[in-house]
Amino acid sequence: MKSAEKIKITKDVTIKQAMKIIYNGTFQIAIAVDKKGKLIGTLTDGDIRNGLLKGLNIDSSVNSIIFKKPITAKKNDTKEKLLKIALSNKIYQIPVVDKNRKVIGIHILDQLIKIKNKSNKVVIMAGGKGMRLRPLTKNIPKPMLKVGNKPILQTIVEKFKESGYENFIICVNFKSKIIKDYFGDGTRFGVKIKYINEKKRMGTAGALSLFKEKPKEPFFVINGDLLTNLDFEKMLDFHNKYNSKATMCISEYNIESPYGEVKLDKENIASIEEKPKHKFFVNAGVYVLDPKCINLIPKKFYDMPSLFKKIIANKHKTISFPLGEYWIDIGRFNDYKKANLEYSSNFKFIRD
Repeated sequence: MKSAEKIKITKDVTIKQAMKIIYNGTFQIAIAVDKKGKLIGTLTDGDIRNGLLKGLNIDSSVNSIIFKKPITAKKNDTKEKLLKIALSNKIYQIPVVDKNRKVIGIHILDQLIKIKNKSNKVVIMAGGKGMRLRPLTKNIPKPMLKVGNKPILQTIVEKFKESGYENFIICVNFKSKIIKDYFGDGTRFGVKIKYINEKKRMGTAGALSLFKEKPKEPFFVINGDLLTNLDFEKMLDFHNKYNSKATMCISEYNIESPYGEVKLDKENIASIEEKPKHKFFVNAGVYVLDPKCINLIPKKFYDMPSLFKKIIANKHKTISFPLGEYWIDIGRFNDYKKANLEYSSNFKFIRD
């Protein structure tokens, strides 16, 4: 049993505050308690994602999204009983309460449940030239730039492998030999890697039209120039739960205007807001696609937003998966510098 003191919250904290506890901690859960320390409920990233999809924002209270009927354990429950509870309910964290429902700890069962290898394929788009990062990318593909102590592409592969995904297809074009020489068939990294060779640049979706053997089940597509601690398994489960044809991972983005914003009513000034903050969601560059989506992709330069528009036009279901974990798109020098500064604190569990 582990201490739960650092993951306790009240029902009045904001989603933003709860996210810091969930995503920065090792337990991936927050436990809501009242003033006497009695259990109110639990909060996971799934609860937060559902809340955001329903219109809440990160400054909203968590009160409405707390799961009020969590499964609990007693102090003296055996490991066998805990494992049975976890497997039958598909949960990995179980709050421990006393006879008065006061939280006295938490059981984390990851170490008791071996991660199963999954057959879903992971397609990594690594064919771009990285023009905005020149001269760093003059003689090397952007996904091979080192962040931390290893190429961006290696961290992506290792993060998926941590979750049990071991079948990779890397789409290559610019300086492809560098990528192929480094990764080979994936044996050195404990995975299987095949390649799609783009004779010309195909965009973020076009290379999927070059599949020799189409996947038989939903598969991931991820841009090769980003780093994230996204829970890939939960994203796939989310995709399957809603029977989606295409799922896009999205991240909340905030911009503060450097100017006062003036709103007009015809020629009259209706209001003035000094340096307002605007919040909106952006495409995070991680997707789960149904294999049938490949049939919609032409064999030419084609980007992922265009594919989603076509899927929507064909009346198929597309959904978003809100991202709360660490994420950075390495598109400019400032992003590259920031990613290097943040790497050790966000990817400390990946082997060197």
